[in-house]
Amino acid sequence: MRSVTSTGKKGERSRETRRRIAQAARDLFVAQGYGATTLQSVADRAGVAVQTIYFTFGNKPSLLKEVVDTTIAGDDEPVPTMERPWFVDALATRTAGAHLRAHVHGSSQVLRRVAPIMDVLRAAGEQDPTVAQMWPRDADPRLVVQTAAARSLVAKPGARAGLTAEHAADVLFGLLSPELYLLFVRDRGWTHDQWETWVHDTLEGQLCG
Repeated sequence: MRSVTSTGKKGERSRETRRRIAQAARDLFVAQGYGATTLQSVADRAGVAVQTIYFTFGNKPSLLKEVVDTTIAGDDEPVPTMERPWFVDALATRTAGAHLRAHVHGSSQVLRRVAPIMDVLRAAGEQDPTVAQMWPRDADPRLVVQTAAARSLVAKPGARAGLTAEHAADVLFGLLSPELYLLFVRDRGWTHDQWETWVHDTLEGQLCG
């Protein structure tokens, strides 16, 4: 029993260290950019030795991926987006309109978290080819998620007549994009709630009958 408890405490300490490193990296990446942020500066901010970062993540691109993944999820639980409660609950709705409202709300919370690191990710991809390879364009995880949502939505009462899942997925992918979110919220000064209302109403006109 003692050894099990020790292992549990050690695992939680390791997980807490991992969280602290990822948060420090996110703060520095956003504040000063990917290129200007060194692993030593991340280690200093997280209060760990730089060797701990190498041991935990391997290299800087892998650390960035951890930052992106945990930012999208909102936590460090190893649960894919399509198994998250907000996505599962949206799938369980009975009408296209209810599905769309739940899906837009859940997606908007993800976009609110992700928006601050989009410029970091874009710059990192330009500076380091290995970063771009982590998210291949032919297997975009965002498109996978939106396609799953679209297939469910078009099969429900209230979906626009003749709407295909492929077209619905393209519309969701385009309008629920971090680029469009940043255009309205950061560049044009909209509030998050204004954007969510607008994107819901626009998608409703496109996808619901």
